[in-house]
Parts: sequence; structure tokens; C-alpha cells
Amino acid sequence: MPVPHDLFQDLHCTKEEIQQKRTKDPLLNSLIDKYSLADAEVVKAEEAKSSDDAVTRLKAKRLEVKDKIVKQLQSSS
Repeated sequence: MPVPHDLFQDLHCTKEEIQQKRTKDPLLNSLIDKYSLADAEVVKAEEAKSSDDAVTRLKAKRLEVKDKIVKQLQSSS
């Protein structure tokens, strides 16, 4: 059964740390919202047993958003 990806573990941050940063950074907040939507799309596609190509494209989209989140976190540090 597909499960959502744990963004906070990947970022090596707690959910609370990210929440604090989100409140101070509208762009970061927007990116994390986009990530959540992209992750939900991946899970939905995996549950529906979509084609490998479709799932791969959705995962690439999710990774692209995650990379933007990492850059935003680094720039605000």
C-alpha cells in the first residue's frame, strides 16, 4: 500500500522547525503546500496502479518541488 513521503525526515528537520519557518517565509509555505499536493498525486497514482511512466513523472515533479524547498531553506538560513 503506497504511503505519503516523509518530507521532514528528508530535510533532517522536525515538523515543528519547519512550521516555524513556514510562518516567517511565504514562499517556503507555498512550496511545502505544493509538495504536499504533489506527494498526494504520487500516492493516488500508485494506488490506482497507474503506468510506470505516469508515476515516474509525478515523482520527478515532487522531487523538483523538494529541491526548491531545500534551496529556500538554505537561502533563509
